[in-house]
Amino acid sequence: MFTWDPRWEVVIGLEVHTQLRTQSKIFSGSSTSYGAAPNTQASAVDIALPGVLPVMNEAAARMAVKFGLAIGAHINRTNVFARKNYFYPDLPKGYQISQMDLPIVGLGNIDIETAEGSKTIGITRAHLEEDAGKSLHEDYQDATGIDLNRAGTPLLEIVSEPDMSSPAEAVAYLRKLHSLVQYIDICDGNMQEGSFRCDANVSVRPRGQTELGTRTELKNINSFRFVERAIEYEIERQIDILEDGGSVVQETRLYDADRHETRSMRSKEEAHDYRYFPDPDLPPMVLEESFIESVAATLPELPAAKKARFIEQFELSPADAELLTASRAVADWFEEVVTNSQADTKLIANWMSGELFAALNKAEVEIDQSPVSAGQFATLMNRITDETLSGKTAKQVFAALWDEGGDVDGIIEAKGLKQITDSGAIEKIVDEVIAACPDQVTQFKQGNNKVIGFLVGQVMQKSQGKANPQMVNKLLQEKISQ
Repeated sequence: MFTWDPRWEVVIGLEVHTQLRTQSKIFSGSSTSYGAAPNTQASAVDIALPGVLPVMNEAAARMAVKFGLAIGAHINRTNVFARKNYFYPDLPKGYQISQMDLPIVGLGNIDIETAEGSKTIGITRAHLEEDAGKSLHEDYQDATGIDLNRAGTPLLEIVSEPDMSSPAEAVAYLRKLHSLVQYIDICDGNMQEGSFRCDANVSVRPRGQTELGTRTELKNINSFRFVERAIEYEIERQIDILEDGGSVVQETRLYDADRHETRSMRSKEEAHDYRYFPDPDLPPMVLEESFIESVAATLPELPAAKKARFIEQFELSPADAELLTASRAVADWFEEVVTNSQADTKLIANWMSGELFAALNKAEVEIDQSPVSAGQFATLMNRITDETLSGKTAKQVFAALWDEGGDVDGIIEAKGLKQITDSGAIEKIVDEVIAACPDQVTQFKQGNNKVIGFLVGQVMQKSQGKANPQMVNKLLQEKISQ
């Protein structure tokens, strides 16, 4: 866990750019699909040819309202689009259409779990805006390529209060937000493709001081790991400067993941004058109550409510419920297994958090890409429950399903993994082990109960892991105690 000198206090706020899952751009009919050839999805509106006019995408407004309702935020019934003026090669208009004074979503909050317990992070606002294009540097020598396919893609910029006080809290908030926008189906959350990216505002101050320190902004970080590492580096850099008697400069910095360092991008010593003014081509967007009510009717069960239901309905621990509802896909997968299985829900939760998640992490895939389906997993849980498989042999079946596919019962038959539950067959092996291990038998009779584990292990080894462990334990204790 990252720590720093306790004499210093850290203040962190995040600005998260969430790409909305609309089929077309925010002010034009151009496609938002990812991966097209450069500049093939940039219309006359997107590149700001003279005489064209933007038209607001209703789906983008619905998604923004949906987010606002999900975080209990105030929805501004009247909100205004403004022009944010600046020059950059991938901004063909010379300005970005965004929202300044009257954003669509006002104050809200999200609860996160920290080492000290639950903590509420305030959300200042969430506003709609269009994305810029993309500058390409890798394939050009002494030049930069411009791809305008992304220009005009709808974004919801979510701005937090400076309520986070450690890199771990920042990551917890970002993960919770990432989960939420996928839960309510407004963003695919693909960080590698830039659908969900983050700017972090970081400052430090002497502990107990109420005035905020000078902040720096870390731009466009696209993974949870890099967010944490970038903030850690920036905390150390700022503390070193202040302890050496220097002053932190307000600036925008980039995080270099290869060198694990932040470096200056541009100074903010003097605030950039973006000359915001209401866009004359877009009238104020007025949201009727019926519109907001129609959006509210589409909200799914939210993570907090789902977690509470999992605890009550499936009798899961808060920790298991938190893990299984962190992602909507995981929660849906769990419920599909429960529906198609007679197994105890705790057994299913343990196997998902253990064997399944370990395999997913190793393969670096999400649950919806799992080679083992929820149906196969449910059958596997049933075979543990009806004692066809022991825990050990069930792991062999799971590995075979993951690597080779097939069906559970077919694998059990082909590999001869069916558990031995015949008491006569197990009793014969138990007798052999007792005869072969007189020292351990004596130790058990003298009160060393732990040695039973060794004897059970010997029986399981002789049965090639097929003997029912509970029957083995019971028979051993009965026979030795005679």
